[in-house]
Amino acid sequence: MESTYCYAITAVQGYLLGSCPTGYLVAKACGVDIRKCGSGNIGATNVLRVLGKKKGYLVFLLDVLKGFVAVRLGFELAVIAPRAQPDLTSIIAGLACILGHTFPIWLHFRGGKGVATSAGVLLGLMPVAVLSVFTIWLALFKMTRYVSLASIIAAATLPIFVVVYLHFDLVAGRALLPFSVLIAGVVIWRHRSNMRRLLQGTEGRFGKTP
Repeated sequence: MESTYCYAITAVQGYLLGSCPTGYLVAKACGVDIRKCGSGNIGATNVLRVLGKKKGYLVFLLDVLKGFVAVRLGFELAVIAPRAQPDLTSIIAGLACILGHTFPIWLHFRGGKGVATSAGVLLGLMPVAVLSVFTIWLALFKMTRYVSLASIIAAATLPIFVVVYLHFDLVAGRALLPFSVLIAGVVIWRHRSNMRRLLQGTEGRFGKTP
């Protein structure tokens, strides 16, 4: 298989995997259209608020799994395309998966905000990033009880962590830096409505009706 075809196939499979609307499907199985409840988002946080912890955690785990599987499939596709670079195929797969989750074709390109899926992608690419970014997210969430604020700032710190990891050879591949910037950009951009509400003081804290 030519490397160009491999990259194209990787992008398509990553997007299709990411675009599987897990939050929508889990809620639909419970007789609920999650797009018409709570914040209207199909992500794990809204599912948790509307349907409870069990369903919310299930959606979170499934969204993480999507990102992880997409990256691993990217690595495997590179095996059958000797000229393809495994690091590049995995990055393409991960980015496509995040975009698929954020803009799923099945729901008119209105998907989740990409936090859980990004975590799964990072878990597949550089597990050390998951621990660092999650620590930031958890600390901010505990202090503020704002899921959105914790997610925005944690995403913004990702490129900084990657610079440090690369400097100390904790991760390999210079392409990881621009990739981390893209991930952070997508996540932050998807939270732009949350940022407006945070500035206006109308953003709902976790545990309270948004």
